[in-house]
Amino acid sequence: MPADRIAEQLAFLAEIDALKSVVRQSPLVDRSRRENSAEHSWHLAMFALVLGEDEAVDTGRAIQLLLVHDIVEIDAGDAPIHGNHDSTEIEARENAAAERLFGLLPEEQAGKLRALWREFEAAETPEARFAKALDRLQPLLLNTLTGGGTWRENRVSEQQVHERYGPPIARGSAELWQHARELVRAHFNRADTPSS
Repeated sequence: MPADRIAEQLAFLAEIDALKSVVRQSPLVDRSRRENSAEHSWHLAMFALVLGEDEAVDTGRAIQLLLVHDIVEIDAGDAPIHGNHDSTEIEARENAAAERLFGLLPEEQAGKLRALWREFEAAETPEARFAKALDRLQPLLLNTLTGGGTWRENRVSEQQVHERYGPPIARGSAELWQHARELVRAHFNRADTPSS
């Protein structure tokens, strides 16, 4: 293996360490702090490994998509689902980030990882739709396990949860959305019950 190839690969691997510093809105289950984007990507890869066995998808491919999907946040930052964002501006920042970050790799690898990122974004393959579903399911689960987490902070209603999380989860896995809906219903029923 040529030394310059290894140097480029190591430069990329060192650069993506910065993903550990991108803080997301979602709290950890123990509520001690907010998760970072690297932890989120790892957690999603585990979601795919565990939940993918019952889906008609290539789990390994879904894991690859999930491991690269948020790398662009190193440059573009995280755009929380409950915020108001200019989608055109976000898309431009993320495309520029993909070019820079994946461009650190040898050309062939850069093309492969950039293609994985684009596949996730387009959500046209079964694996990408499943990966997108997990990308919505994970924060949904964290919110139900932390007393509402970002939903409470952002005053998100049950209907808004259904509108923002439902379509991508259902498109990737109807069965997972059915289960997620029950978690959401149980959460909002508890939230609506006056404490005694």
